[in-house]
Amino acid sequence: MVCLGNICRSPLAEGVLQEKLNRKGLDIKVDSAGTGGWHVGQRPDLRAIAIANKYGVDISHQKARQFSPTDFQEFDIIYAMDGSNLSDIVALAKSSEDIEKVGLILDELNVENNNYVPDPYYGGDEGFEKVYQLLDAACEIITKKMCNGKR
Repeated sequence: MVCLGNICRSPLAEGVLQEKLNRKGLDIKVDSAGTGGWHVGQRPDLRAIAIANKYGVDISHQKARQFSPTDFQEFDIIYAMDGSNLSDIVALAKSSEDIEKVGLILDELNVENNNYVPDPYYGGDEGFEKVYQLLDAACEIITKKMCNGKR
């Protein structure tokens, strides 16, 4: 899960997907990162932690990190939160196999519209609620696919 700073969207996506996979008894590693390094080592935004807690997901232990080209070897699927993040990730790819691993998370909801997860950082609590709902819906589909052995 990759967003810009790894303190709002991608930590939420990581937490939501990991919780869903754990509930299904699937031993799959989920992680998140940011394309920028401004917040490396910091916890998620307090508003992200609060909205996750509201739905029984604890992301307070997460620490921001920056996306690295080694992530292509470490992970089978890399979800970007928006088009800018997607472009930044693809720019670090060393092969077509790396690029094939990358996609937009909301494409899981609607493949035709290339939807972007809005960045709630400069908004209020309602933005975090909207982001949570979008990510929860996408992660539900991802979980079902993983339960069925699909990407």
